Amino acid sequence: MQGQDWIERAGELFEAAMFGGDTSALDRSDDVLDAVEAPLSMARGKVLHVRFLNDREENGEELALFERAAELYERLGDVSGEADALFWVGCWHQVVKGDGATGRPYFERSYALAKSVDDRMTMSYAIRHLGFADRDAGHFDRARERLTESVALRREIGFKPGEAAGLVALAYLAAETEDPSVAFHLLDEAESVAESCGAKAVLGWIDQARTHFRS
Repeated sequence: MQGQDWIERAGELFEAAMFGGDTSALDRSDDVLDAVEAPLSMARGKVLHVRFLNDREENGEELALFERAAELYERLGDVSGEADALFWVGCWHQVVKGDGATGRPYFERSYALAKSVDDRMTMSYAIRHLGFADRDAGHFDRARERLTESVALRREIGFKPGEAAGLVALAYLAAETEDPSVAFHLLDEAESVAESCGAKAVLGWIDQARTHFRS
C-alpha cells in the first residue's frame, strides 16, 4: 500500500468510527497511521543525518526521529524496519556524538534483528559500524572481520556503492595496521566498483584516502 493509500484508509476508518459507530476502527486506524509515520520519521532522520555529514551541525531532532521510528516499527511488528531504525539510533551516537560505546548495543540489536529476517542490507550497515567501534577500541582483527563481512553482504545483494564504501573502510584499516600496499590495492578495487555504478561521492572518498595515505 502506498503512502496516499494509507492516508485514505485512515480517513475511511475515521468515518467508520465517527459516523458508523465502529469503535474498533480507532485501533485499526492507529496501525494505519503508525505505518505512515514510521517510514516518514526514518526518511526525515536520514535527511538530517546527511545534512550533518555535509555541514557538521548537529540537530537533536535526528535522534528523536529514529527513536520514534524504532518504537513504531516494534509496535507494528516490522522486524526489518525496527532493525533499520535501531541502526540509525546507534549511528547518531557513534557518528554525530562520537560515542561508539553507546552506539554499540544498538548496532548489536540491529544486526540480530536483521539477521532473523535475512535483511542483509541492514546487517551490512550494523556490522560495518560494529567494525568501526572495534577499530576505535583497538580491536583491529575483529574490526577487519566485521568490515569484511559487511563488504561480503553488500556484494551478495548487489549493493555496489556500499561495497565500494566498505572497501574504502578496509583500506583505512589496512593503512593503519598492515603494509600500505594492501591499502592502495583495496582503494584500486574500490575505485573499480565505484566507477561501475557511478558512485561519485565514494570516488571522492577514494581520492581523499590516497592523498591521506601518501602524506
